[in-house]
Amino acid sequence: MPPRLSIEFAASQHGLGLVTFPLIYERSPVNASHDFIGSAHRVIDIEVQATEALRPRIDASFVRACQLILACKGRVIVTGMGKSGHIGSKIAATLSSTGTPAFFVHPGEARHGDLGTITGEDLVIAISNSGNTEEVVSILPVIKRKGSLLITLTGNPHSTLATQADVNLDVSVAQEACPLGLAPTASTTVTLVMGDALAVALLEARGFTANDFALSHPGGALGRKLLLLVENVMQTGDRIPTVTADISISKALLEISSKGLGMTGIVDDQGILIGVYTDGDLRRTLDQGLDIHKTLLREVMSTKCKVTHPKVLAVEALAIMEKSKINGLMVVDDDRRPVGALNMHDLLRAGVM
Repeated sequence: MPPRLSIEFAASQHGLGLVTFPLIYERSPVNASHDFIGSAHRVIDIEVQATEALRPRIDASFVRACQLILACKGRVIVTGMGKSGHIGSKIAATLSSTGTPAFFVHPGEARHGDLGTITGEDLVIAISNSGNTEEVVSILPVIKRKGSLLITLTGNPHSTLATQADVNLDVSVAQEACPLGLAPTASTTVTLVMGDALAVALLEARGFTANDFALSHPGGALGRKLLLLVENVMQTGDRIPTVTADISISKALLEISSKGLGMTGIVDDQGILIGVYTDGDLRRTLDQGLDIHKTLLREVMSTKCKVTHPKVLAVEALAIMEKSKINGLMVVDDDRRPVGALNMHDLLRAGVM
């Protein structure tokens, strides 16, 4: 027997007392041997075809939409209900991170106060596959009254939203990937692709660069690589290893060991860097059979040493180290006086590598 579900409700106002309705339903049997890979391939095929069908629709309407957004003096407000809302939120985030200030407003919340955030200088992007979503359609009069421009992404060019828009972008699909035709699948993918196309086209039109992107992503890996300077990660003050050239190698090793950077800078009487001595130099010294207690640094130090500047990007300092196959760098000012030092561990801790 299939499982039973009883629904009870009171109908005393009709003198019926407590009424119970049996609701009989059957669970579909689970098919453990289902062709899962075949299902996935079918979904991919449908969504690829739906996306490819967008190409001929990237036309004058798309250009007009881009021009309106570029000319917008306010912000871009994205709205949509249900799955369209989820896609709209992602589109707003992508626009914001690529140079177009945007945020998402839920149409339900908009009807209860959030419409106050929209001004006449803003531009609204409304998303609805049917183009007739009640929650979105209901806020159109206020948007129009405020004088905000309206771009719509719909699957029906004859819908209420599409016909009210300043520009409508057609994101219709021949079929959903869902075999029941119920769950938004291909339609949400195509809408997201259209949103990405808008964001990237606008990015390129603005001349938006990787440095601009990093400014809105300071906490990410790209932000660290494009914003972090050598001065932000270098060792300073008493942590800078420096000695003079007229001391023995053994005394220089004490400085290298105490500072823990695997090297020491060598300065002259004016404090100007004239060379370095590293762990690698020590190995070469020992291979030559030199007495580290009697040999002076000036006899073995590297005078053609690589250095960097505090205002250089940390990622550029890393590139110098990798190219030269060294593990550390002295940081000098314009007069070649040491102002810091760093090694691979400093860059690793900072997330540059």
